[in-house]
Amino acid sequence: MFKFLTLWNRELSSYFQSAIAYVVLFFFLLATGWNFEWVVTLINTAPTDVSIVQGFFNNFFFWFPFVLIFPLITMRTFSEEFKMGTIETLMTSPVTDLQVVLSKFAGAVVFYIILWLPSLLYFVIFQQVAQTNAAASSGAIWGSYGMILLLGIFYISIGCLASVVTNNQIIAAVISGVSVALFFFTGVISLFALDMNQNLRDLLSYFSAIDHMGTFSKGIIDSRPIVFYLSMTTLFLTLTYHIFQRRKWKS
Repeated sequence: MFKFLTLWNRELSSYFQSAIAYVVLFFFLLATGWNFEWVVTLINTAPTDVSIVQGFFNNFFFWFPFVLIFPLITMRTFSEEFKMGTIETLMTSPVTDLQVVLSKFAGAVVFYIILWLPSLLYFVIFQQVAQTNAAASSGAIWGSYGMILLLGIFYISIGCLASVVTNNQIIAAVISGVSVALFFFTGVISLFALDMNQNLRDLLSYFSAIDHMGTFSKGIIDSRPIVFYLSMTTLFLTLTYHIFQRRKWKS
C-alpha cells in the first residue's frame, strides 16, 4: 500500500508541475462558472419546474467542456513516460505493473475531482444569497456529482488506454477524444432518431450519459448506470494493464 501511495503522490504531483494543469483548471472553472450564471439568469426570466441543479448539469454548455477535458487529463499518463524513457527507471523499482497502472489512474481521477470541487461553492453561495434551495432535494445534488464521478472514472480509463498504446501525447489525446466522443454520441443518437426501433432505442439509451445525468440530477438513483460504468472502467483498466505489460517486455 505504501508503494502505491508513493506512486500515486508522484502522479498527482506531476499534474501540478505542468502548465497544462493550470490552463485546464482556469478554463474549466471559467466554463462552469459561466454555465452556472447562464442557468440562473435563464431560470429567472420565466417560471419553470427545472431546478438550478438540473439546469446546470443538463445543457450544451455543461457537456461541451466536460467531454473535452478527458484527453487533456490523460494524454500524458503513459505516453510521456515511454517517450522520455522514464518508464524504464520506474520498472526497475520494486513496484508491480498493477500498482503503476492503478496509481496513474488514481492520480488522474483525483485531479479530475479537484477540477469539480470549486463548483460545489456555486450552489452553496446561491443558497446563501438567494435564500432558496438550488435543487429539489439534497439527493439531486449528490446524485449529480455521483454521476459526474462515474462518468469521469469511465472516460479517464478510456484515456489511460489511449495513452498506453502510443509514445505521442497528441496521438493519445486524439484517440482518447474520439473514443470518448463515440461513447457519448452513441447515447445521443436515441434522442434525435425519432423513427428508431424501440428495442434499439432502449439499447442506445443504456449508453446515454445525458439520460443518466438527467435521472440522477432529479435525485433518482438508478443502479444500472452504476453497474455499467464500473464494469466498463474495470474492462478498460484491464486492457490498459495488459497492453502496458506487453509494451514493457518488448522494450
